[in-house]
Amino acid sequence: MISELLNMNGYGVYVWSSFIFTLFSFSFLYAVVKLNLIKEKKKFEENYKSLDEKKLASVAKQKNVQRDISKHFHI
Repeated sequence: MISELLNMNGYGVYVWSSFIFTLFSFSFLYAVVKLNLIKEKKKFEENYKSLDEKKLASVAKQKNVQRDISKHFHI
């Protein structure tokens, strides 16, 4: 029964190699995206920590304005 599943009437080599290749490709893509996310998070945190109080207040004000606009236009 298991050998029939692995063999798949002679197509098992192609099916399983394709499956392994796809699994490897998706794993590699996931790792690349995760590493880029971590790198961008670090850059964001470095830039955010360097803001002074005046700039932080400006950012908060922009967020409030965006929230008010989205409420007004039902976005």
